[in-house]
Amino acid sequence: MQSLAVRYAIHISAVFALYLSGLMLIPALVDLYYDHDDWQIFAVSALLLGGFSSAVALATQSRDVVASPRFAFLLVNMLWFTFAVAGMLPLMASSFQLGFTDAFFESVSAATATGATVMSGLDTAPPGLLLWRSLLQCLGGLGVIAVGLFILPFLNIGGVSYFKIESSDIEDKPFARFATFAVSLLGIYLSLVLICAIAYAAAGMTIFNAVNHAMTTVATAGMSTHDTSFVRYTDTPAVLWIAIVFMIIGSLPFSIMILFILRGRVEALRDPQIRVFLGYAAFFSVAVAIYLRITQDVPFFEAITLSTFNFVSIITTTGYASSDYSLWGAFAVACAFVATFLGGCSGSTTGGIKAYRFLILFRLMANGLRKLIYPHAIVTVRYGDRTVDDTMQRAVVLYISSFLVIWVALIILLAATGLDLTTATSGALTALTNVGPGLGDTIGPAGNYATLPDAAKWFLAIAMLLGRLELLAVLVIFTPGFWSR
Repeated sequence: MQSLAVRYAIHISAVFALYLSGLMLIPALVDLYYDHDDWQIFAVSALLLGGFSSAVALATQSRDVVASPRFAFLLVNMLWFTFAVAGMLPLMASSFQLGFTDAFFESVSAATATGATVMSGLDTAPPGLLLWRSLLQCLGGLGVIAVGLFILPFLNIGGVSYFKIESSDIEDKPFARFATFAVSLLGIYLSLVLICAIAYAAAGMTIFNAVNHAMTTVATAGMSTHDTSFVRYTDTPAVLWIAIVFMIIGSLPFSIMILFILRGRVEALRDPQIRVFLGYAAFFSVAVAIYLRITQDVPFFEAITLSTFNFVSIITTTGYASSDYSLWGAFAVACAFVATFLGGCSGSTTGGIKAYRFLILFRLMANGLRKLIYPHAIVTVRYGDRTVDDTMQRAVVLYISSFLVIWVALIILLAATGLDLTTATSGALTALTNVGPGLGDTIGPAGNYATLPDAAKWFLAIAMLLGRLELLAVLVIFTPGFWSR
C-alpha cells in the first residue's frame, strides 16, 4: 500500500510538472515579443521538463487510486518540491545565470509566496524572467489557498475552513462537489488579479509592472520587478493604497469570499478571525503612524500611508517595502518584529501563525486562568458561536509549540553559518512565516539574501517550505510511524 501511494503521488506530481512546462511558454512569448534572447531558454526548459515529466507520468500511471491521510501528506510535500525544482530551471539557464543554490532558493521563495530574493538588477532584467517569478508566486498563492481550504483542515492540522465547519450540515453544504469549489476559487482569484492589475495601471504603473505586481499582491507574495520594491511609488499614494486593499483581500478566507460573493451568505463575514486580523493590522498601522508623526514630524497622511502599507505588507506576509522601516526608530522596528509572527486568516494566501490560532490560544489561556479560580467549572473554548473540539485545540498548541522549537533551532543553525544574531533571528522568522524581508542591513527591507552563505540559503529554503505547509504536514513524513504499515 505504501509503494502504491508513493507511485500515485509521483504520477500526480509528474502531471503537475507537465502543466508547469506549458506555463513556461508564456514568459517565452513575452521575451520573444520584447526581442530578448531568453525566450529560447524558456522554450528549451519547457521541452525538457515536458518530455521528462511525460515519461515519468506514463511510467507511474495506475488504475488503483489511493485515498488516505498518509497519501495526502505525501502528495502535498511532493507537489511543492516538484514546484520548486521545476521553477528553478529557467532561473539557472537564464542570462542571470543563477547558481544551483541561488536558483533553488529563488524558486522556493516564489513558489511558497515568501518574496525573499537573491536577485538584483531587476529593473533591467529580461521581462520573461520577471514574469516567470510572478507566475510562480501567483500559482503558489492559489495552491496555498487550495491546500489550506481543502486538504490541511481535513487532516486536522491546517486550521479553520468554513467548508469544513459546515460539512456536517447535510442540508446546507456550501458546495456538493469539489469541482464546483475549484472553479469558483479559480474564478474569484483570477478576477482579483485582473482587477488589481487594472487598478495599478490606472494609478500610473506600466501595464507590464501592473500585471506582475497584481499577481504578487493578491498572492501576498511580494517579489517586485524593481530592486527597490515599492520605494519608487512613494510619491504615488494611490498605488500604495491599491496594494493595501488587495493585500488585505488576499489575506481573507477565500471560503468566506466564495460563500459571500457566489451564495450571498452575509453571515459568513462574521468569521471571528477576520475581526482579529483586521484589528491587529489597524492597531500596528495607526500606532506606528502616530509614532512617526510625533518623533519625526511626518505629515499624518504620509505617516498613515507609509505605516499602513509597510505593516499590512508584513502582517499579510507579502513583504513589499515602500521605505526602510528599520530606520524609523526602535518602536517601529519592535512592532515590525512582532508583526512578522501574525499572518492573515486561515484559507488565505498568507503565511504566519494566523489570526484564528491566536484567537483559540487566548481563549485557552483565559479558560486556564478561570479554572485556577473555579477548579470545578466546566469551560469550553468557542470560535464564534461554535465549540472548538479537543482535536483543534491540540492542533493549535502543537503548531505553536513546533513553530517556536523550529525557530530556535533554525536561529542556531543560521548563526553557525556565520550570520549575526539579528540576521539569523529575523531571517529564521521571516522564512517560517513566509514574509520575506527581515531586519538588519543584510536582509532588511533595503537589502536581499544574495550575500548569505550557501548553507544559510539552504536552511532558509527548507524553512520556507516548512512554513508554507504549516510545519506539521512536512514533519509528519519524517516520523517512523508514517512509513510503517
